[in-house]
Amino acid sequence: MENEIRVRFAPSPTGYLHIGGLRTALYDYLYAKKTGGKFILRIEDTDQKRYVKGAVENLINTLKTVGLKYDEGPEKGGEFGPYFQSERKDLYRKYAEKLIAEGKAYRCFCTPDDLEKMRAEQLAKGLDPRYDGRCRHLSQEDIEKNIAAGKPYVIRLKTPNEGEISFFDIVRGKVTFAWENVDDQILMKSDGFPTYHLAVVVDDHLMKISHILRGEEWISSVPKHLFLFESLGWKPPKTAHLPLILNPDKTKLSKRQGDVAVEDYLAKGYLPETLLNFIALLGWHPKGDRELFSLPELIKEFSLKRISKAGAVFDIEKLKWMNGHYLRTLDLKYIAVKAKPFFEKEKIDIGDEKKFLKVVEETRRRVAVLSEIVTEAKKYYFSPQPNDKQKQILKSDNSQNIFRYWIEKLQDMTEISSQTINDLTKNSMQNLQIKGKDFYIPIRLALIGSEHGPDFPTIIGILGKKETVNRLRNA
Repeated sequence: MENEIRVRFAPSPTGYLHIGGLRTALYDYLYAKKTGGKFILRIEDTDQKRYVKGAVENLINTLKTVGLKYDEGPEKGGEFGPYFQSERKDLYRKYAEKLIAEGKAYRCFCTPDDLEKMRAEQLAKGLDPRYDGRCRHLSQEDIEKNIAAGKPYVIRLKTPNEGEISFFDIVRGKVTFAWENVDDQILMKSDGFPTYHLAVVVDDHLMKISHILRGEEWISSVPKHLFLFESLGWKPPKTAHLPLILNPDKTKLSKRQGDVAVEDYLAKGYLPETLLNFIALLGWHPKGDRELFSLPELIKEFSLKRISKAGAVFDIEKLKWMNGHYLRTLDLKYIAVKAKPFFEKEKIDIGDEKKFLKVVEETRRRVAVLSEIVTEAKKYYFSPQPNDKQKQILKSDNSQNIFRYWIEKLQDMTEISSQTINDLTKNSMQNLQIKGKDFYIPIRLALIGSEHGPDFPTIIGILGKKETVNRLRNA
């Protein structure tokens, strides 16, 4: 296990799974599978104020829905559990106390009011606000007095005050930070819970994480983390900071400009295969110009070296195009299963499975998302509604003659096929002397409530002889 690739996806249960979170999970998964390593799910739930009930279950369910199976984590277990940080509090306290004992961390008794006053004074002087380290120099006597008086405190890391730190990031190369811009990070909060910074370092070490993949917004935390690893005598994992996902106007992807939750896209009828393929290309590029990849193909192609530094634009039109491709090309029965909940939501009777499959087969050719299959199916095959002008067309003498002719001939037919319907179409035009729009539009209106749509063999193949005759009679 010493050289095994071990990556972790470590979300906080503060709500839905963000598109950016899914990309991180996907890249973790692809890298683990490509290298024969392990993909670990860890829930970082130490911020109890932001905890959202049901978020963990929703997150796990979303990963299952899109097909990203983790090797270790909640529900599954593993030898490095527990996989909820809230169940590992004693570990964090142990290492925080160790750092205090070795003079590498200290207790800070500053109140929120103290910190706010400090911040205001620094801003007034044109300085970047940061903790000024005033509790670093408290005497042991003062510390003991404060503890005896029951004063709440946090534990802070003693970071260097001068010089700089450099590290290598797989995506960004050499990165350097000046220590004067890094404050004494809080490790343990006054409520006894660790901050993200302590918990992530302890867990990454104890869970033997080899590589950390995360968004570029976390890169400013790396100096604190590296110093913490060093202070605890541990070797840090390698890092790869992923580029931002951007709106079309190049601002950071946010709910203000559209959906950012994976479940929102699933609810609208985007397929898991589409989301994974599309999101994989937001910051990573394969060799050549190819854009369509199955999950096994992504595993084969994926490489950390091909992750870009530049932000990636979330193009909704490209997502729709890609989803339309998968709707048309994936197995019909699979698409029908995925479409079924959308029909049920609209309370459409799809008890006739043969008809349902034919409806899905016909409608999926011209839509972009699963919900549009229902819209098309409802419009044409389940509850067609011609408008007032179209109803007048249905009442015309020509239309009524066509309907009577077709009803008679269809009732005499023993076989319904493309050939027999095409023959009926040809013969009725000849015998009734009605051609073009005057012939096609009335039949379409009677059968599907629209002047445009599929050809007659397709429509009647879906409706069946009985339903076709009933609709012609109603017209």
